Amino acid sequence: MSNISIRHVQAFIEVARSGSFTRAAEHLHLTQSALTATIKQLEQDAGLTLFDRTTRRVVLSAEGEHFMPVAERLVSDFNAALDDLRARAELQQGKVSMAGSPSVVTRLIPGALVEFRRQYPSIQVDIRDESAGSLEQRVLNNEVDFAIAGNHSQQPELSYSPLLSDRYGLVLPADHPLARMRLLSWQQLPDDDLLLLSEDTGIRAQLQRFSQSGHIPVQLDHVQIEVSNPAGMAALISKGLGVSLLPALAADTHSFAGVAFVPLHDPVVEREICVITRKGRALSPAAAALLDTARQHLAKVDLPNWVETLHD
Repeated sequence: MSNISIRHVQAFIEVARSGSFTRAAEHLHLTQSALTATIKQLEQDAGLTLFDRTTRRVVLSAEGEHFMPVAERLVSDFNAALDDLRARAELQQGKVSMAGSPSVVTRLIPGALVEFRRQYPSIQVDIRDESAGSLEQRVLNNEVDFAIAGNHSQQPELSYSPLLSDRYGLVLPADHPLARMRLLSWQQLPDDDLLLLSEDTGIRAQLQRFSQSGHIPVQLDHVQIEVSNPAGMAALISKGLGVSLLPALAADTHSFAGVAFVPLHDPVVEREICVITRKGRALSPAAAALLDTARQHLAKVDLPNWVETLHD
């Protein structure tokens, strides 16, 4: 295996440009003997004489002339690669990819992204709106740096850091008789058709767990209409097709502007929204900066009613 490194190539270029081992050694902050040994090692490894030595000057041999542009390109590419690494560390460029539940992407991320783009305009950002199960899998597969969503399945290879909690409530048409209530108990749920999100969503999975454990007095086995995303749910509720059970943040997006949200109690049921990362994998500087910006944004923004920040 060759012991030649970029240091040998840099020494070769400096000697060729200086035409002198003495001047090259001064520029490289080396002793002349150390530089001579470096060039000798390079020539021995290559099996070629790269310099012709005279009493007055050191000049490139024919082989050295041929190698010179290649050496300069190697050093240039090496320096460019180092500059790129430093730039990424200093957040001058790079890419960060995150996934989030629909309510997070719609309600929380835009404000944080405005601030992030102001500070780091050269960082490319990829944001994916995913169901809970899909985004956990993306984190596991290293397809995204992190996700912000509910804890869907407590994957052992993932870390869930609490960020927000939001309370479940009843979402119903604005002209519904119960729309003006300040609070409702679970026993007061109306007989209207219950519309639910599909089973691949974190909200539905959590409601299923609460129902099966008897924590809430609601049977979810015979749902007439299921919807895959909250925006579609809002459209159906606004047309009077039924009511739904959603956390406050999910019911605070623009799609729900024309419907009512009444928080439920007895018992109070909350969803925990977490930062989801893969255990043992450090975030890149860009991803860490985006996550830090999101936390700072949440600390100063007015959150919807029944939504609260959490801390580890």
